[in-house]
Amino acid sequence: MSVPKEEFLYMRVLITGGAGFIGSHLAEEYLGKGHEVYIIDDLSTGYIDNIHYLEGIQDYKQKLFFYNKSIFDKNVLLDLIGTCDVVFHLAAAVGVKYILDNTLASIDRNIHGTEEVLKMCARFKKKVLITSTSEVYGKHLHAPLREDDNIVYGPPSKFRWSYAASKLMDEFMALCWHRQNNLDVIITRLFNTIGPRQTGTYGMVLPRFVNQAVKNEPLTVYGDGKQTRTFTYVKDVVTALERLMKQDGVAGQIFNIGGTREISIIELAKLVIKVTDSDSEIKMIPYDQAYTHDFEDMLRRVPSIEKVQKYIEYHPVIELEDIIRELVSHICNSC
Repeated sequence: MSVPKEEFLYMRVLITGGAGFIGSHLAEEYLGKGHEVYIIDDLSTGYIDNIHYLEGIQDYKQKLFFYNKSIFDKNVLLDLIGTCDVVFHLAAAVGVKYILDNTLASIDRNIHGTEEVLKMCARFKKKVLITSTSEVYGKHLHAPLREDDNIVYGPPSKFRWSYAASKLMDEFMALCWHRQNNLDVIITRLFNTIGPRQTGTYGMVLPRFVNQAVKNEPLTVYGDGKQTRTFTYVKDVVTALERLMKQDGVAGQIFNIGGTREISIIELAKLVIKVTDSDSEIKMIPYDQAYTHDFEDMLRRVPSIEKVQKYIEYHPVIELEDIIRELVSHICNSC
């Protein structure tokens, strides 16, 4: 692992989708270190409350600049990317439910939105980090998944894969801009990021379980519950994104960012009930009742994090039980 270069004394940081779950935590990190943070978010899946969380940071009025605009607003994007030193591109359609309910708009936002950001970054020669997703791996059953693994998707009649395919196209575009135009771009594939401020509205499983458990409602497990995932604490993800942004020798590369503990969804539901001391039961719901007939699930998703650990200090250590407790505290404080 190489030693990163010294952090700039002062930066202007642009975060597209900065009112979202991960984006707001990333903004909090940079604001806390004294940098200026510029956020552009149309609030289609982000929340203004996530911006309000940042108001407790010292001098936020002088350091935080929020634009309730779309990344398709070329004039605003031109101004922001021209102004800022680095760009984190997080704006995207998110969540299985949202993707299935808004497939065409999701494809357009993911592909053409990213295209606009890359063009502007290339125009001003600005370093950009693109957040992709573990979903691009598709239907693999082996573990761990490596960045150079083949991609295996289901048929296009299963609209679930439209999200994975659109994010993969984002990666292709980013790599093309790097190879053909020497754009300083980094790609990260995130594996099930969790933590406070995450909502279950768009299909995120853990906040849904926790919300149900604190209300003593049945925990709804889709399918047979045997599908497995790893989960990553949001602050670990933010740390990795920040360190990759200032690391030398990472341009044009793809990095997994994820956890190491593999757990089935039904075991996750049992763990949530145990940690919350809930009276909830587990209710199994077939996929065709939870989603549309276009849905197909991934049975296993576990990352290899060897590559990212060669470049930066990255060791996710927060226990899943502790993250659940933090989610409970956040939900109860928000009531």
